[in-house]
Amino acid sequence: MKANRFALLWLLVATLVAGHNAWLWLVQRVVPDTDILALLPVQERDPVLQHSFQHMVDSAQQRLVILVGAADWDKAKEAADAYRKVIGEQPGVVGATPLNEKTQDDWLQLFRKHRSVLMTEKQEQQLKEQGAQAWSETALGGLYNSFGGPKVGSWQEDPFGLFSGWVQERALETPVRPRDGYLFVGDDKLQYVLLPFELKVPAFSITAQDKVLPLLERAAAAARAAVPEVDLIPAGVVLHAAAASAQAQREMHTIGAGSLLGIVLLTWLVFRTVRPIVMVLLSITVGILGAFSVCWLLFGQVHLMTLVFGASLIGVAQDYGIDFLCNRMEASPALDSHALLRRLLPALVLTLLAAVIGYAGLAFTPFPGLRAMAVFSALGLIFAWLTVMAWFPLFVRGGVLRQGPVVAPYVGLLAHWPRWPFLRPGAGPRGRLLLAAAACVGGAALAAGIARLGANDDIRLLQNSPKALIDSQQRLGKLLDSASPVQYFLVRGANEEEVLQREEALKRSLDPLIADRVIGGYQALSNWVPSQMLQAQRRALVRDKLFADDGPLAAVARQAGEDKDWIAAARAKAAEGAAVLLPQDFLAAPASAPWRHLWLGQHGKEFASIVAVRGLQYSGLPRLRAAAGGMHGVQWVDKVGEISAVLGRYRVMMGWVLAAAYALVFLLLLPRYRGGAWRVLAPTLLASTATLALLGWSGMPLQLFHVLGLMLLLGVGVDYGVFMAERASRGPVAPWLAVGMAAANAILGFGLLGLSSTPALQAFGLTMLAGTALVWLLVPCFVMNEDKKHVEAA
Repeated sequence: MKANRFALLWLLVATLVAGHNAWLWLVQRVVPDTDILALLPVQERDPVLQHSFQHMVDSAQQRLVILVGAADWDKAKEAADAYRKVIGEQPGVVGATPLNEKTQDDWLQLFRKHRSVLMTEKQEQQLKEQGAQAWSETALGGLYNSFGGPKVGSWQEDPFGLFSGWVQERALETPVRPRDGYLFVGDDKLQYVLLPFELKVPAFSITAQDKVLPLLERAAAAARAAVPEVDLIPAGVVLHAAAASAQAQREMHTIGAGSLLGIVLLTWLVFRTVRPIVMVLLSITVGILGAFSVCWLLFGQVHLMTLVFGASLIGVAQDYGIDFLCNRMEASPALDSHALLRRLLPALVLTLLAAVIGYAGLAFTPFPGLRAMAVFSALGLIFAWLTVMAWFPLFVRGGVLRQGPVVAPYVGLLAHWPRWPFLRPGAGPRGRLLLAAAACVGGAALAAGIARLGANDDIRLLQNSPKALIDSQQRLGKLLDSASPVQYFLVRGANEEEVLQREEALKRSLDPLIADRVIGGYQALSNWVPSQMLQAQRRALVRDKLFADDGPLAAVARQAGEDKDWIAAARAKAAEGAAVLLPQDFLAAPASAPWRHLWLGQHGKEFASIVAVRGLQYSGLPRLRAAAGGMHGVQWVDKVGEISAVLGRYRVMMGWVLAAAYALVFLLLLPRYRGGAWRVLAPTLLASTATLALLGWSGMPLQLFHVLGLMLLLGVGVDYGVFMAERASRGPVAPWLAVGMAAANAILGFGLLGLSSTPALQAFGLTMLAGTALVWLLVPCFVMNEDKKHVEAA
């Protein structure tokens, strides 16, 4: 009766879980998170640093840039018009800012009010060093020479060309130029129209991928129809997100479908009836649905990568049902299934605990996505295990199962398996000699392989975008001389003024790196808004050096035949352009749009900004780090290097966690198996060591995901050791058959991850593939048939 009540209670739980999943998928129409950044660690120790990184990422991920190129400028414009026309059909999805003469005039309007304090550092130095004669000649040249260079505004507004020089320097921050109402950039082969767009929907949303990508494809087709030879270079986070989503979905279907088909076929060949297939699939289904529901309730979201990883759960969740079914087939038909389950229960509890311990290793990482994988997988196993406990004894009774065609040949293999005499109690001198020889040869091979093992903790292994996308991103970055959103200087201060002053000090230390071509340049808000201290210095310098009674302006007036009223008017004009420029003035102006992401503003008690570098040569990274050395409030941020370093630290830490997990599992095994506990654990330990050696011999560098695979291998491999250790108290067929089926299904589940295009999942899958196969090969070698005392009577 208790068993029936438990089965009904579990039916209620399973019904609620199924209903919750149906509501989520069919009513709420939830979509898994595809943001790869959700897998990255959160920098909790430094909220300003974390905010700066998120700010840079947010500013970049909504941007979409298309270069439309052709050898002829008119052809490029024609193709760009066709492309932009199609994009304009859905303004609610993708938005664009038109460029015209009024836009350019609005861009300069703000700076004309502050032109007397805007000059280049070179001009400032010349003001300090050059005499009045040189500056009067400069002014006269601008007045009389129509070829004196580009001018911004009238001569009276900028008689000495300081403001024009500053505007020209600002223009050099990007190779993009306005041309015929378009944005132009080019190389020695093609001329491109730059089409900047802004996504109106989140870049990582399924909506973006469902609507934006087809829109871009239609726009590209229209451009090619207008100009067949057009060269299109698209770049944007949404393109990488869509590629990652499509790749993950393909892999999830491949892994899930491959595992299920393998399990169904194998179960049929072993039991020759449909009922075990239905029961095993039922336990897996309840496990996955239960894991998804609880994870959604806990986290409010489930990452698509979690589902890809969860698809491999199929290869483990069936172990408990397989163990029961194999023992049910071999046991006497007269034995009640509930009594059989009570006999199996201690071993099944051990296998569940060992597997959960293996998955729990993922929870020790700082990566939210990996922690969610740990919770999802552990919950899936628990739900599947409880399904076996509740329903299998009711629906699979004695006499229902028959041995399939593969059982006898497979079980017969065990009789021919290599048995190591030195593992038997009381082994003589020959056994000890064999042990020593095997230990020497095997130890030397393992040590040599592990000695060759290197490490690679590059964060970019988390995602592997298609080569075409990477090539487009690199071409566009080279043409636009773009700054990296993940490598920059973070500048902090008690107020806005202090931040700007520290930016200016940093830029002075970066100027030699530009001269040495370590970097191509830098982007900073202080390029546009000098500190108030610097503005005051320049205001005084202009007044004293250029507009003094005996200064260059007076000399120009004499040579031009002008009187004192003319001089007074010029001074008044200069004073009009000497107003203090503040960051908020610039940020509110249209000209600030490309640079707003550089200003973080107030965060807590601090103000902060970002100084981005262009044209970074990676060989010069040490000099860039050193450039901020000793500067208070200035920090070099290399998010790629930082997270890679975190991966490296956690790889080492997870190695120690793995060792602790082995110790914990050994303690769990000890009460039941006593002196034979080491035999249960030894195959997995040896297989893990051999897997590391294989990585070394194959030249594959070790990474965190290999170690995580070994953590999970512990949970899986111990199952096989437990099944074989129980052989003394069960029949000769069921334990070895359960090991074979469990190993085959684990290889199907996890080994298929080795086919993943994502290097991290591939590393995990290959580790599980090699490790599981090795455990299966080694487990029979440690079986001790002669001594049954190490297994307690159930």
